[in-house]
Amino acid sequence: MSVRLDKFLKLARLVKRRSAAQEMIELGAVRMEGRTCKSSAEVREGSVLEVAYMNRVLKVRVLCADEALLKRPHTVSWEQLEERPVSPDEDPWADKT
Repeated sequence: MSVRLDKFLKLARLVKRRSAAQEMIELGAVRMEGRTCKSSAEVREGSVLEVAYMNRVLKVRVLCADEALLKRPHTVSWEQLEERPVSPDEDPWADKT
């Protein structure tokens, strides 16, 4: 099973609206497997996503990529691997060392 990246971000409740997810992806604020990608990229179980919000970067592993299951209210769709704070004016992808 797989689902589009923009749709996954919305259904997994990582982003409130699909249009916001598309905008974040276009700006390079979302990475899959460490690389920037398009909204149409296919997310599969086990994929690792990094989402840069205003003040933090969230790294998650996808547990469920089935669109029908994602639409159910209590589906656990991802697990958090890492969360790190970032300053709004700093590059979230800068080397962390």
